[in-house]
Amino acid sequence: MSFTHTIGGIRYSCADLRELLAKATPERSGDALAGIAAQSAEERVAAQFALADVALTRFCEEAVVPYEEDEVTRLIVDAHDEAAFAPVRSLTVGELRNWLLSDEATAERLAALAPGLTPEMVAAVSKLMRLQDLVAAARKICVVTRFRTTVGLPGRLSVRLQPNHPTDDAAGIAASILDGLLLGAGDAVIGINPAGDSAETTAHLLRLIDALRRRFAIPTQSCVLAHVTTQMKVLEAGAPVDLIFQSIAGTEAANRSFGVNLALLGEAHEAGRKLARGAICADGSVGRNVMYFETGQGSALSANAHHGVDQQTLEARAYAVARAFDPMLVNTVVGFIGPEYLYNGKQITRAGLEDHFCGKLLGLPMGCDVCYTNHAEADQDDMDALLTLLGAAGVNYIMGIPGADDVMLNYQSTSFHDALYVRRVLGLRPAPEFEAWLAGEGFARLRLEASHLDSSRLERLLTA
Repeated sequence: MSFTHTIGGIRYSCADLRELLAKATPERSGDALAGIAAQSAEERVAAQFALADVALTRFCEEAVVPYEEDEVTRLIVDAHDEAAFAPVRSLTVGELRNWLLSDEATAERLAALAPGLTPEMVAAVSKLMRLQDLVAAARKICVVTRFRTTVGLPGRLSVRLQPNHPTDDAAGIAASILDGLLLGAGDAVIGINPAGDSAETTAHLLRLIDALRRRFAIPTQSCVLAHVTTQMKVLEAGAPVDLIFQSIAGTEAANRSFGVNLALLGEAHEAGRKLARGAICADGSVGRNVMYFETGQGSALSANAHHGVDQQTLEARAYAVARAFDPMLVNTVVGFIGPEYLYNGKQITRAGLEDHFCGKLLGLPMGCDVCYTNHAEADQDDMDALLTLLGAAGVNYIMGIPGADDVMLNYQSTSFHDALYVRRVLGLRPAPEFEAWLAGEGFARLRLEASHLDSSRLERLLTA
């Protein structure tokens, strides 16, 4: 059954849901590159009108990527919770949008609804929403996770301390970690993207962070963002692995390009849980969330694994992969791939708010790397705007990078000072366990020792 709508006497039609979702997507360069975007603003609006009238049950009947060809589709279909879906089963996409923005859509109802929604449903409704709609609806949703800190509580904003170094130099990493901790960052995770993917480097960096954490009794978790197979190797060898990281995407073929599948992620999740390294958190519960996933619009297209589906819908499908493993952290690295997929600050801002909304609506603890590459038509003013909007929308965490400039990955993100800004302006606080540490003896000892350090002694901060 095709979808049609007439604007200005011109009749526009789409053959199936896949084409309709693509044509209804707000403008972005990746869909134009794939040849699936609307050819005009009029065609885009016509598709959005048609999409608004689609019954949500249609998404249960028609897969945008064939069930027989894709394990992500099978996961989405087989895991769909009909009982949770029942309250909105009779709605269209447009009616779901209106309900989400109504007072009836409370935090409790949205949490109960999450297992009943498919990624395609939430992607569809996001395409009908303005930026303020994406902020207002996402702000209602609270997804809380725990390991050694509690992330995602209302009125809180956590920070991933990202101390990357182009040669994995211990002194350089130590300087960045120290800078971040002294500025109140690190309650989401201290997470290093290693320059190399060797097991030796991964284990070494994990031990450095763990030694610092234990020495100053820092309530945080560590992660070295090597490939999941490398992390499992060092885990089996006895390295102090806290969170297990992997980049994921929304199709089986795209995940294959990352060297992973659902079975491998399941093995990693089980291995991480067996370590039982989580602590008793502020509310008395034990932290058991061990997975950390990163995503980003355009990854499936860049791997030629998009099946003709628009990049934002595929991004939402990646969240189905993430929620299958009860993660501690998920974040969209929104502008990292480049202008081929999100051309400018306007497109990056829209994508970041879409991703945050869709992930939260599906029940995920969403963060965002508010970022751009240097060849994109964007600048730090665009990032300030997106950061502020995400803070208002209730984002769980953001990145903290010295000077907002990642010298290893070569892109621009948010700094420790940016995190301080948004916390102060919006009245947000760190995770409760970390906030208590900042006011206590451990932070005082760290600050005292840091005052006596010079560059030649930085590495000893992590090893003494």
